[in-house]
Amino acid sequence: MAEKHSQPGFSQRHAAEAVRRLYGLSPSHVRPLPSYDDQNFYVATADGGEYVLKIMNSQDSKEPALVDVQTHAMAFLHQNGLPAQTAVRTTSGLLMSLEEADCGFGSQKYLVRLLTYLPGTTISKVPLTPRLLYETGRTAARMDQVLQRMEHPHLGVLQRENFRWSLSSVPLLEAYVNVLDGDPLQDVVRSVIHQFKTCVIPKRSGFRKCINHGDFNDLNILVEPCGGGDYRISGILDFGDMNSGYYIHELAIAIMYMMTEHPTPVEVGGPVLAGWESVLPLNRAERDCLYVLVLSRFCQSIVLARHTVALHPENAEYLLITSRKGVRTLRSLWELGKERVEQLWFEAAARFSDGR
Repeated sequence: MAEKHSQPGFSQRHAAEAVRRLYGLSPSHVRPLPSYDDQNFYVATADGGEYVLKIMNSQDSKEPALVDVQTHAMAFLHQNGLPAQTAVRTTSGLLMSLEEADCGFGSQKYLVRLLTYLPGTTISKVPLTPRLLYETGRTAARMDQVLQRMEHPHLGVLQRENFRWSLSSVPLLEAYVNVLDGDPLQDVVRSVIHQFKTCVIPKRSGFRKCINHGDFNDLNILVEPCGGGDYRISGILDFGDMNSGYYIHELAIAIMYMMTEHPTPVEVGGPVLAGWESVLPLNRAERDCLYVLVLSRFCQSIVLARHTVALHPENAEYLLITSRKGVRTLRSLWELGKERVEQLWFEAAARFSDGR
């Protein structure tokens, strides 16, 4: 099946029917929610319940073991005090159901789950105070610590060799950089890929391994007011990019996405890093590679978003949210250079920690 045909296209009526048939619930309101390559619906039921119906794209639906591990991870985090969604069982006791439908490309099969609804708004919509950035870094580290303790008979599926959203897969971007033909940014992206291959890969043996959420971004973190004009993290969403990786990858991803939402992006690194190191202090190899890993994630976001838009132009507004914001920040970080950015981040992290 062509990649561009993998995203589901259920109507609100079909989503409501699936909730009734699979879960025995009576939807009173159903509305679509944004999604990168799956399909999500907010569902309110007649008895006052709130849920998210998640319909996986047909490619990922071919990997039920992977989705099962992701579902288990969410429950495991929830059991360990982190605000993750959990899956609701169907009337027959299953955590997911494989549904066949024709969304305009012939009959395809889609894995369907009903998840608990978490309160809050995305962190992208609130001021990123130093305290909230610190909590973001701390939560990311706690999340990966908990995930590393998780047991499941199919954990091996998280190896995901050549998974293009893994930070281990940055060299795969070379197959997609033609989407930047004619754009001066292409030279920056090629240079970052070169830095990854020559500076990060040789030091990767010094990274500590773990299971990564892999997409701890500004649209996958929910927050609620906690008084004094500040916010606390109330939800962690979307485990579709989980993979076996390294702790430093999660930190780099968190810093990168928080930078896309901040008026002075370079100031983000210090408090996020301080929060992370309050749980998991970095070792020498990890510290030395953080800058290039953050830039590498910017490159992944920009290049892969533009590639996906070529396949799904109808979803361009959502797909390019991070990409548009990231171009200017990537250029700025590249021009400042590794030495200066590291100085700003690590000195700010030390000051932040000393001041708490």
